[in-house]
Amino acid sequence: MVEGSDDHQRSSSSTTVKKRGRFGCLCRKEDFFPEESFQSWNSYAKALGETKMRLKDRLTTRSNAEQEVNEMSDRSQHQMKKTLNWWDLIWFGFGAVFGAGIFVLTGLEANRDAGPAIVLSFLVSGVSAMLCVFCYTEFACEIPVAGGSFAYIRVEMGDFFAFIAAGNILFEYIVGGASVARTWTSYFATLCNRNPDDFRIYVPALAENFNHLDPLAVVIPILIGTAAALSTKGSSRFNSVAAIVNVGVILLILIAGLMHANTENFTTNFAPYGPRGVFTASAVLFFSYIGFDAVATMAEETKNPGKDIPIGLLGSMSFIICVYCALSVTLCLMQSYTVIDISAPFSLAFQAVGLNWAKYLVAIGAVIGMSTNLLANIIGQSRYFTHIGRTHMAPPWLAVINGRTGTPVNATIVMTLANCIVGLFTDLSILSNLLSIATLFIFSLVAVSLLIRRYYVAGETSNADRNKFIGFLVMIVLSSIATSVYWAVSNGWIGYIPTVLIWFLSTLGLKVMVKPARQPKLWGVPLVPWLPSATIAMNMFLLGSLDAASFIRFGIWTSILLVYYFLVGLHASYDSAKEVSRGKEAAARLKNLESGQPVNAVIPA
Repeated sequence: MVEGSDDHQRSSSSTTVKKRGRFGCLCRKEDFFPEESFQSWNSYAKALGETKMRLKDRLTTRSNAEQEVNEMSDRSQHQMKKTLNWWDLIWFGFGAVFGAGIFVLTGLEANRDAGPAIVLSFLVSGVSAMLCVFCYTEFACEIPVAGGSFAYIRVEMGDFFAFIAAGNILFEYIVGGASVARTWTSYFATLCNRNPDDFRIYVPALAENFNHLDPLAVVIPILIGTAAALSTKGSSRFNSVAAIVNVGVILLILIAGLMHANTENFTTNFAPYGPRGVFTASAVLFFSYIGFDAVATMAEETKNPGKDIPIGLLGSMSFIICVYCALSVTLCLMQSYTVIDISAPFSLAFQAVGLNWAKYLVAIGAVIGMSTNLLANIIGQSRYFTHIGRTHMAPPWLAVINGRTGTPVNATIVMTLANCIVGLFTDLSILSNLLSIATLFIFSLVAVSLLIRRYYVAGETSNADRNKFIGFLVMIVLSSIATSVYWAVSNGWIGYIPTVLIWFLSTLGLKVMVKPARQPKLWGVPLVPWLPSATIAMNMFLLGSLDAASFIRFGIWTSILLVYYFLVGLHASYDSAKEVSRGKEAAARLKNLESGQPVNAVIPA
């Protein structure tokens, strides 16, 4: 079965949008459950009885680039406006990544895990993020749609893995957006010479860690979400100006800090906790780079994806790595890692050297950075949800693109409200503990998907090459996991010899013994299969540095996603795909009839 869309599909699955208001918010039951399985309780019971068959169908069916770019986007009724270029994407990337993490996590990890070697931790996690960026760029050029990693994984690995990946990254986005919103309040309070709780409402009737309501964590996302819904280009202009101003603030922070540098703070006991501390910090600091995938979701709104996406993504990530390393070096030169404050490291470091005014500079940089971070966060969330809605794994109402603004207004409203609700009630300590393994897991799936894209094409790859490819790919993944597990449970080094050797030989075997099945048309990842294989290994290695609680949270949330998928998403997407297939078959029969061929002639896929 092949997914797609035609006039019949558009009229049958999307007619519910015709009677909506100007912003598409007049909702009916058909907007959320238009599929056949949800028309009656009997239909739903029948669908549940076919769960095994439908799951097998969804596991074995693949979309393709043309369907994702053209046919899926047709389900939104209107097209997103192509208004962005590489300059916009560079600053969106900077705004998406540069947020509260650098101003909070740097002090925590320098003090607790890495010492002055925090600069190496930022470099390691930055290189890992850059490897992921390379994988994203090829997909974003070849499949320039709003779905980002959801669309890429769906094309190469199918609906099931794509849904689990997208559900987890949306959870990360909501948690990250809510934490940034509450931290925005804290730094704004610093600017006003007030305590953060002065801007919060204490409600003793609510549970601990949920009883300090934060109105600003609601107001700011609503303002930013409104701007994102009204115009992507307008949002881009705001982001560019804010990001450039923030770069000026960062330069002032660096200059002021380096004027009070003490090299002994940096060179004495450079790595007090050893290599394990450096890599443990890298696993935590990796989340300071989260956000670049939001830029990939904007490919559908980019004028020339083949040129603009690589420049935008790689340019912004290179810039971010340099900024993070420079700021971490400056902090460790100003103060010994043993006395760096873990909650407000930069502000108190400047205060310690007599520059009390500089704390306002840090607060301004943090507020600007978190504002652009929230903007990119909301834009990324809404575009993910839009494309999921197009596949009917989420309500198709979310897929609607407003004709006037050219933006996914419905999805933007929903995701903004989700951020506001979580940010209003939930304390920052709870939110920070919800950061999970989801991002590293998804980035690994994108790297696996890239290898599949390069080395396997159904109907073209020979059985021998397919079997060799599967074998080498399994060995790459398993050896990477084994290296990660050994890192987590052992302090020795002898165990790395077999695991790294197997990884190396498996990647070499894939390079030498398997014929590539596809070459990129616009822009391709260099050093394939080495670079995506290294991405898998690096992400798995960082996973081994995370605590057990992260894996438990990942398992709980994934279980919730599975419940929704088996009760709703599976049946909705199956019905939608079947409807498309029937429409194509009817169109092909009509074409055969008109041309004088047998009505039941073979229908091309």
